[in-house]
Amino acid sequence: MTIINRAGYGFAGMGLPGGQRHLASALALTLGLTASAALNAQESAQDNVEWVTLGGDHAHTRYTPADQINADNFTELETAWVWDGASFNASSGRSTPSYVDGKLFTVAGERRHVVAIDPETGETIWSYREPHTFRHEYSMRKDYGKGVAYGEVDGKGVIYIISPAFFLTALDADTGAPLEGFGGPVGLDGFPETGVVDMQRIIAERMGYDFDPYYGIPLEEGYITASSPPIVVNNTVVVGNSAEQGYNQTRIENIPGDILAFDTKTGDFKWKFNVIPEAGEFGIDTWEGIPNPRELTGEVSPWAPLSADVEAGIVYAVTNPPTIDYYGGHAPGDNLFGTSIIAMDAETGERVWHFQFVKHDVWNYDTPTAPVLLDVEINGRTVPAIAQVTKQAFVYAFNRLTGEPLWPIEDRPVPPSRIPGEQLAATQPFPTKPAPFDMQGLTHDNLINFTPELRAQAIDAIADYEIGPLFNPPLHRDNDLGKVAALWCPGDGGGANIPGPAVADPTRGVLYVTSRSACSSRMVTTAQERDAMIELPTGSTFSRYASLRALPVRGPQGLPLYQPPYSRITAIDMNTGEHLWMIPVGETPDRIKNHPALAGVDVGNTGTGALAPMTVTPNMLLYAGLGAGDTPYLFAVDKLTGAEIGRVEVPANSNFGMSSYQHNGKQYVMLQTGSTLTAVALPD
Repeated sequence: MTIINRAGYGFAGMGLPGGQRHLASALALTLGLTASAALNAQESAQDNVEWVTLGGDHAHTRYTPADQINADNFTELETAWVWDGASFNASSGRSTPSYVDGKLFTVAGERRHVVAIDPETGETIWSYREPHTFRHEYSMRKDYGKGVAYGEVDGKGVIYIISPAFFLTALDADTGAPLEGFGGPVGLDGFPETGVVDMQRIIAERMGYDFDPYYGIPLEEGYITASSPPIVVNNTVVVGNSAEQGYNQTRIENIPGDILAFDTKTGDFKWKFNVIPEAGEFGIDTWEGIPNPRELTGEVSPWAPLSADVEAGIVYAVTNPPTIDYYGGHAPGDNLFGTSIIAMDAETGERVWHFQFVKHDVWNYDTPTAPVLLDVEINGRTVPAIAQVTKQAFVYAFNRLTGEPLWPIEDRPVPPSRIPGEQLAATQPFPTKPAPFDMQGLTHDNLINFTPELRAQAIDAIADYEIGPLFNPPLHRDNDLGKVAALWCPGDGGGANIPGPAVADPTRGVLYVTSRSACSSRMVTTAQERDAMIELPTGSTFSRYASLRALPVRGPQGLPLYQPPYSRITAIDMNTGEHLWMIPVGETPDRIKNHPALAGVDVGNTGTGALAPMTVTPNMLLYAGLGAGDTPYLFAVDKLTGAEIGRVEVPANSNFGMSSYQHNGKQYVMLQTGSTLTAVALPD
């Protein structure tokens, strides 16, 4: 028997209109937590337990009810098989396979090959590769596909992927053949006559851009691609997107990162949500004095994976700021829907609710991971919740049906900008609960303090940098403070970030967040100076300022600048908003433990400084990290205390995510080990 967990979250209301459907889901949630414990016992006893989306389910909990692997036998785990993606030029490991209908499905390499894999042996069953185009070649992060989406059409399984060239492709899950009746010809040699939708063409037609099927939309208008899969919500496939990284941008025009939706069977276009409002639309007042900001600039891309409450019919997207990073003087105002969460009716695209995490974001605090859906108990009532971890080390938590915060979120004053022409928001939203899960802002008290000498050297190292609280703004070269640049903490690498998605135990309402303590600094200078270094820039009008390059601050004698732990896992009870425990990720690296400046100093466990891919089971939290001697391990820890249960050595360190599935009665843990996939299981 196969346990199918394809419905995501929510319990009732199927087939009702949007508002009634959302209400019905809310009323039915009283059954949720009591049912989940019974479901665990039922599902774990079955032959197959699926892992449908890259986040396990539409709620992105990365939780499996399979419990064959437990505290008593964990240390017996061994490598069952390794799938080598070398022939697909795989390298990043940033794709979590889905396990559905007895097969594994993933994407691999810069060509973003779609691959079906035997879950018991690791043998390749079939693969699909999109033909070459310039628009593919130009794309950033081509190897960051993150995974696939799964749906069913007329009872048959269908795999949906977005390519770097921004084609939406639907494939027969059994054969890998393009889906008959979906999409149509795209006007390019080598492409199938069916199974493909050219989403760049759709955008060009609706925005009035010139268009060529091979080259795409002219770079003078901008560029659009994708680094995450779509998500299937009932009969709709919803698509996010991404653009060139903002630190590589110098010109203000770009394609707006509008969210698109298509029919799962035909590929027909259904709706578009404007992430930058048109004149007269909600949010236009947050673009001060700009009649049509879509003509001025672009992006606000929902590049992180999407989540959904399938029963309620709501899809959730989180966004990045408008073009470009570190300076936004050309776009005054708070700039909705930049750096926000947007809840949309999956059938119509209508906005249900939204919240903006960062107003007028110049810090590159784009939202890096999918929202996590879970049900919690607050003041004796069950609340359908959604939690979003951020680079700035906050968890923002809401009722996922209404957008009401679980706990108050306060607007607090933040520093103004010193860059000419820049007008930052006077306040930013600070959650009152949960407490921040990592370092925010920087003072001398945050610096390395193993010895007085190292602390003094660290103070000297940052003397030429402007430090300050959270939302410390970037500085331009030749500023009136005489500083090299500003340090803002967390930096644009987080806090939380792409390689370590948060996970959750939906049976207890606990969120597990991995993060690292780090700051960022950028040399901000004239856009023309940076533009001369870019071979094929997007846009046509220079920004006044742009990022020339990163300016990392080196710690004393090659040691980290900040106090440990350098990376951590924090368990947060989302029923109360309180932290339960915190542990460092892995073990102190040898380069720190054996450093001559630390001879005779007990540094404790500093953590590795890397984020931890994680998965939750009924009895453990699993994570991947490095131990002593940089040995890669799979760790198991107690979910309630953080105490280590055990560790097993694995062939290589993991990237981005982790998953677990049960096939023919045997549970596997899937590790994304760079160019390979490593499945570990108990011996037969």
